[in-house]
Amino acid sequence: MKTDDLIQLLASDTAAVQPRVWRQRYALALSVGVIGAVLLMLAMLGVRPDIAVVAQIPAFWVKFAFPGAVAAAVLLVASRLSHPGVPLGLAPWAIPVPVLAIWLLGAIELAGATPEQRDVLFWGTTWATCPVYVTLLSLPAFIALLRVMKTLAPTRLALAGAMAGLLAGAVGAAAYALYCPESGASFLGVWYVIGMLIPTALGAIIGPRVLRW
Repeated sequence: MKTDDLIQLLASDTAAVQPRVWRQRYALALSVGVIGAVLLMLAMLGVRPDIAVVAQIPAFWVKFAFPGAVAAAVLLVASRLSHPGVPLGLAPWAIPVPVLAIWLLGAIELAGATPEQRDVLFWGTTWATCPVYVTLLSLPAFIALLRVMKTLAPTRLALAGAMAGLLAGAVGAAAYALYCPESGASFLGVWYVIGMLIPTALGAIIGPRVLRW
């Protein structure tokens, strides 16, 4: 077979690729991750028994808004990292914004509290287990996101893996909020952040290995 004939044959056999297929894949991965995190949370911890009461307090919803804002910012970066040659631009600068916001809120909260209240707000009663649970609950989303990223052919593998881990960590933090008995913004700004950073570090380590294509 001549070279020109081979090229024509290969070209005629190509299927159209949807330009926004990454959105569908990320939506599927995040759906799997959220459902998996909630089911895992219910199996390990269960929903806090007074959730109907605390749901009327604004601080309860901050525990969802914070990781939700982190997830939205990271998703923008992760989607760009999933495509070879796409510049990140200013997108990474959106990631620290919700973290700085929760730190500011925590600082204001601690400034208006007594020393005894500050200990409760910062440490709570679950500081040692919170990052562990957030990490465990992030695993379904972490696995799903890595699988999706690999199909989209990223080139900056360590950074892509880190963003997959951070996005999964935000999912895990939101799921853990259904059980978490703490309400202090200073608690969220430290222990939730640590919980999200653990899968981030793991993603940066294993990204070059599992995302290679």
